[in-house]
Parts: sequence; structure tokens; C-alpha cells
Amino acid sequence: MKTTIEIPDELAVAAKKRAAELRVPLRRLVIEGLRSRLAEDDGARGERVIEWITAPGALASDLDLSDRSAMHRWLAEEQSEP
Repeated sequence: MKTTIEIPDELAVAAKKRAAELRVPLRRLVIEGLRSRLAEDDGARGERVIEWITAPGALASDLDLSDRSAMHRWLAEEQSEP
């Protein structure tokens, strides 16, 4: 498929220089770069792990975890207290 994209001039110049150094067409360099990037993204999606950090104690009784706005207000109040 043919397509047209706009890229910054300095990136185009650097890509053309790199393609010349590798003695490959710019088209091939772009295709390989896209394939490589897409493969990285596919692998990263399945490997994300959330690391839970726990500490002794309990949640504050006045902290409502079901309301994001209330959590932000609670945090702001906690930070503003001496």
C-alpha cells in the first residue's frame, strides 16, 4: 500500500543518511523500523506487572476510594496540614 506521511525534515535527513550507510532503500529502513516498534509494543503489553507496595496500618476512615475527586481533596487536605 502506498501512503504519504509527514515527518520532520531533520528526521528525514537522518533516515536517508542511515539508509545510505546501510546500503538499503529508505522504504526498507522505514518498514523494518515500524515492524520492530510494533513487535516491541506487542511484547510489552502482556508483560506489564503491577507491583503492590503494602505497609502496616489501615486506610483512613474518612478516605473514600470510590470517588476520585474526594480522594484528591483528601490528599490535598493531608498535605496542607502541618
